[in-house]
Amino acid sequence: MLANDLKKNGYREFLAPAKLNLFLHVINKRTDGYHNIQTIFQLIDLCDSIFIKTNTSGTIRRVSEHSMIQENDDLTIKAAQLLKPFAENKFGADIFIKKNIPMGAGLGGGSSDAATTLIALNNLWRCKLKQRKLQELALELGADVPFFIFGQNAWAEGVGEKLSPFCNPMQNYLIIAPNERVSTKEVFESLELTKDRIPLKIAGFSGELDLKNLANDLEKGVLKKFKGISLVFDWLNQFGFAKMTGSGSCIFISLNSVDVGKAILEKRPKDLIGFIVSGLDYHPHLNIVLGTEKP
Repeated sequence: MLANDLKKNGYREFLAPAKLNLFLHVINKRTDGYHNIQTIFQLIDLCDSIFIKTNTSGTIRRVSEHSMIQENDDLTIKAAQLLKPFAENKFGADIFIKKNIPMGAGLGGGSSDAATTLIALNNLWRCKLKQRKLQELALELGADVPFFIFGQNAWAEGVGEKLSPFCNPMQNYLIIAPNERVSTKEVFESLELTKDRIPLKIAGFSGELDLKNLANDLEKGVLKKFKGISLVFDWLNQFGFAKMTGSGSCIFISLNSVDVGKAILEKRPKDLIGFIVSGLDYHPHLNIVLGTEKP
């Protein structure tokens, strides 16, 4: 279904931006099975579109077509159900998701979709929850989800929910998506941590970022296990300092110019998809989160 058709039928469109992890430092494993990490989250302008139409029946349903995820497992549906007790009236919602962000790619697409659903329905359902409360709810959906509610580039600690604003220089990136999906849970479970690692200090990252000095601790294990991702990494690494984002599978490099990115993209193996993206300073709907936009 086309965006214009959805809008004619009363749907509102909300954007869900992807993210890059400019580095990922795994400190230790927690007693709850999760890991304490440190990372820099960078918002980028590759976005899914979430189309939402409220109803008064109280029903929450996904109306998207050809999804690879069962509706009961869809984080956008879980987000709506989590928020529903806070709605002013017995509202429901029809949700249509137009995916542009590859799945299982380390770009945070599912987490961002869930966060945007919380942001949108908090506004449309007049729940009136403040940003901090939305972040608390978001953590129940996944470790990355609070970041997208936070709405700006961030230094993150804990499981990713302890966030501090971080100002990154404006940058373009080339992202290549291998034809393999990576399970975040499996990657972390296979990580061999013989001892707790020393936490990094945010003060050491002030000023210009040098990606060559920023490591992703999950990268080595993923490249060893997934041959296809390793081949993409080696190919892209000849054009810049290649890095895996999150737990994989996407690989990215920073660009000196968009034209350079286009030239590299034309050379990519034909079975791979790629994106030239720009960094964002803020989430497209931070104004809604902060309550400066009316329903």
